Amino acid sequence: MAKAAKEVFQNTVRVCLDLFKIMIPVILLMKLLNEFQLIGHLAAPLAPFMDFVGLPPEAGLVWATSMLSTVYAGILVYASIPLAAPLSVAQVTVLSCMILVAHGLILECSIASRCGAKFWHQFVFRLVMGYVFGLALHGICQGFGLGEETARTLFSPAAPAPTLAAWALGELKNLVGIFCIIFSLMSAMRVLSALGVTELMNRLLGPVLRHIGIGREAATVTVVGLSLGITYGSGLIIHEARSGRVGPRDVLFSVSFMGLAHAMFEDTMLMALLGASLYGTFWGRLIFALLVLAALSRLIGGGAWQRWVTPLPEAAKAAPKTSACC
Repeated sequence: MAKAAKEVFQNTVRVCLDLFKIMIPVILLMKLLNEFQLIGHLAAPLAPFMDFVGLPPEAGLVWATSMLSTVYAGILVYASIPLAAPLSVAQVTVLSCMILVAHGLILECSIASRCGAKFWHQFVFRLVMGYVFGLALHGICQGFGLGEETARTLFSPAAPAPTLAAWALGELKNLVGIFCIIFSLMSAMRVLSALGVTELMNRLLGPVLRHIGIGREAATVTVVGLSLGITYGSGLIIHEARSGRVGPRDVLFSVSFMGLAHAMFEDTMLMALLGASLYGTFWGRLIFALLVLAALSRLIGGGAWQRWVTPLPEAAKAAPKTSACC
């Protein structure tokens, strides 16, 4: 037990060092952008595109803030900006789904690049898919007359950290929390594997994931990302990919799937506070992600997917396995 715990701890340290090398510079960059109010300037080009998804120009600032920072930052902006008229449930749902597909892009795409997926491929993929999802939802809501009632916002923004020291302490607590969660997940994965639960999950999920390009070796870590978030899912994928247990093809499609649909429970509840519909933010997002990945796995089938990845040196040494699916 002691030997296993030590091994899990060492693996957690290695994975978190990889994650924190990305997260800390991005956190500092986002702080600077917020302090100097530069996100508003970066959001200006998005305003004209908001009309096509049935949203006011101000929604471009909300989406841009979420894309460059976090979902929480986008929610704070939404709660604080003046709108000419209250948004309907359909409008809030469309905006929420665009945010949930394309948020934290600098950080999350950088984490994806540590797994082996190319940064700019993931960045553009999620940005475009976020907008396509918004267009699709807007068309459905408009065509069937859904969500026309005014959205009820239940969210009250918390006061920001009063001092730089308080902000730094809060971010440090977040990093410690991430370390603890990844350690717990890796420990749980080891126990589940020993009990045969991992193999059972792989068999149950295999048929579904196989149709979207994800092999059985990556099934369990994909479910972690789907339920808990891309940071934790990618943390496990980094470990699995560098050990050679998950091949680069499975890494690509797993990371791409998690990019479109991750933290399904937490994010859905957050958007419910703004008045978004569960049917769009949970079921709509899940179905959209499955359909997109099923199409993507066929569009970049054969060897075309290799242009989307950067082989990890550790995985190359470990002679990674490649999935035979699709």
